[in-house]
Amino acid sequence: MSWKIATFNVNGVRARLPVLIGWLQEQRPNVLCLQEIKCQDSDFPIQPFLDLGYRATVYGQKSFNGVAFLSLSEPMEVSRGFSDNFSQKEARIIRGLFDGVWIVNTYVPQGRHPQDPAFRFKIDFFQRLLDCFEEQFDPHQPLLWTGDINVAPAPIDVYDPVTLQGEVGFHPDEHAALEKVKSWGFTDLFRMFHPDVKQFTFWDYRIPKSFRRNLGWRLDHILATEAMVAVSTGCMVDDRPRGLEKASDHTPVVAEFDAEKLQAGVSH
Repeated sequence: MSWKIATFNVNGVRARLPVLIGWLQEQRPNVLCLQEIKCQDSDFPIQPFLDLGYRATVYGQKSFNGVAFLSLSEPMEVSRGFSDNFSQKEARIIRGLFDGVWIVNTYVPQGRHPQDPAFRFKIDFFQRLLDCFEEQFDPHQPLLWTGDINVAPAPIDVYDPVTLQGEVGFHPDEHAALEKVKSWGFTDLFRMFHPDVKQFTFWDYRIPKSFRRNLGWRLDHILATEAMVAVSTGCMVDDRPRGLEKASDHTPVVAEFDAEKLQAGVSH
């Protein structure tokens, strides 16, 4: 039996409802992590998901940002935002404990341009994430860090690494910041299972026919501590939703774990 989680930057949950509902009916993940829901908690369309058996745990913001969990079981614990005032005006991080596994769902700032103050904020966001992991978690516990991380880690993760080198999303400072957080105790599950596959999760609306031409970036990730790596059975990018009508510019990433081994490990 499989325990499945997924991450999906929906770029507006209300605009993406038909795509989301169809995908959930087909895939039935235990937990779906959403980013960029672009609505306040009170405006989140809960009922269509309840009809499918999913509970919604939301950290929203009017018109921008916002993260949420859709889950088949109620989270055992939930916390929103950082423990200090960092990024308190932007809904970008939510933590939930599901079936004994902590999931940290993040929407990392895009960064705009390397010379923009928003880029410095992005680098600081990674440092604050690392502080969060060090303060609240242990690298030996079952933990997943997932979401739109907004960094393509390696040349294989962008469509043109030569031209894009130094651009936001593929900048040495971002790579260093991401690696620093990963070194706390995370493994990139997609890359572990597919070391040589050039597969993207984001295709820019602003580039004509970017999806058809596969001019993409791998910006969305599921990262796991060793306890989760040990029971993982696969990780894949489902790019079909990107080709649908009224699609997001991102597409889901899915990871699966051996449910029996996972629960045995969690219970110890």
